[in-house]
Amino acid sequence: SRFETCWPALMKDSHGVIIIFNPELPSHLKEIEMWYSCFVQQQPLLDSQCLLVAHHKPGSAGDTENLTLAYPLNKLKLIHSNLEEDPEDVRMEFIKYFRSIITIINESRDREEMSIIS
Repeated sequence: SRFETCWPALMKDSHGVIIIFNPELPSHLKEIEMWYSCFVQQQPLLDSQCLLVAHHKPGSAGDTENLTLAYPLNKLKLIHSNLEEDPEDVRMEFIKYFRSIITIINESRDREEMSIIS
């Protein structure tokens, strides 16, 4: 990808990664493995700091809702977004995800402060 030179700058000090993909494109299913490897595993971030979003375009085939991803992607939180049908559901999932990231940040900050004190 022509943006790979920018990746280190994008990753620096990041606390979470959201990967949005089209579940109907087989090429996307291969690509998310690469994104996960580069942006989550190599950082390294916890799996709980990564959110997968399978985005369904309006009028798209609905049977990809039963999407099963291979290891290691199957360990990640996966949500389906279909903004026509259920935008509120997606909004709630994002809020939950952001809350979990804030919790992780606060916990690591507390650990750092404790290690400085002790």
